Amino acid sequence: MNWTNNITRILNIEYPIIQAPMFGVTTPEMVAATSNINCLGSLALADLSAEKCVEAIRLTKQLTKNPFAVNIFVHDIPEITDKLRADYANAKTFIEHLAEQNNLHIHIPTIDQLKINSYHEQVDVIISENCKILSFTFGNLEKHSIDKLKSNGTILIGTCTSVSEAIVLEKSGIDIICVQGLEAGGHRGSFTSEVIPKIGGLSLLAQVSETVNVPIIYAGGIYNSKTLLASKALGAGGFQIGSLLLGSAESALKDFEKERLRKVNEADIVLTKSFSGRLARGIRNAFISDMEETEFILPYPYQNKLTGELRKVAKINKNVDFVNIWVGQSINDYSGQSITEIISKLIKQTETNNR
Repeated sequence: MNWTNNITRILNIEYPIIQAPMFGVTTPEMVAATSNINCLGSLALADLSAEKCVEAIRLTKQLTKNPFAVNIFVHDIPEITDKLRADYANAKTFIEHLAEQNNLHIHIPTIDQLKINSYHEQVDVIISENCKILSFTFGNLEKHSIDKLKSNGTILIGTCTSVSEAIVLEKSGIDIICVQGLEAGGHRGSFTSEVIPKIGGLSLLAQVSETVNVPIIYAGGIYNSKTLLASKALGAGGFQIGSLLLGSAESALKDFEKERLRKVNEADIVLTKSFSGRLARGIRNAFISDMEETEFILPYPYQNKLTGELRKVAKINKNVDFVNIWVGQSINDYSGQSITEIISKLIKQTETNNR
């Protein structure tokens, strides 16, 4: 099988396989292991501070000399109104009480104590650290940032969940579009509508590939050669894998989280706003069930900040009912092998089945 295409040429990689930027799961070791076998590792920076971004980028650079992407959240930050302030206080009280009932001792900051980071300071770090591939989600970069990054020679990869979003990205001059299907684990990358598009991935991929002229990466449900080749047939030149790597040796998930993951069935996997305020696909647990019965789910990033301490303490206490485990719809064995072994197996399997 000839893997060479526009994606491999643009990104300077041998195989157009992209490790998904899963914040909270991705480690520098995962990124480096992917890049070291000539695929594209993705370092999830989310909405980290500039200082934390520099630390993660430099650590990753110590582990690989090959290209890797950095990934950030590009989102609007809602203004703090009187209503948001009151809703936050109510949600804070509810979550603190819920934690106390479950022997989790937490202290949630008030809304005025929160530190909300803008992606603009991350853009400056990405340029100063000479990162040449940037992927982003939850929105589109504004023109000034696009111009700054382009003048630095940075390749831009935007995320879409609809044809209309793909058109917006292409018109903005984004180099590569990542089409995210509804099957994908984690957060939806939607940004043009309050209503999250619920379009099946392969249907969306076919429509986007017929509409835009830039290269396409597909994300959502790829876990073996059949799913990879299906997305290739529908127009994808790059193949983003996430859930396949969740159980890997380099994954940041703790052993108790990986144990829960390996027992998951299709009925357990849901879309929810409970942890972050944005729709994300993961494993239903007690917190999701309790939170969805309330009126206290705040917009992102406030809900995400609100539940951060709860998730941190639950992880320390190995309490699977109060941590978020994001996972896509394509259930697999969530192998504990190394990233090198998992991806190499996928490559070999694909080459065999494409003869």
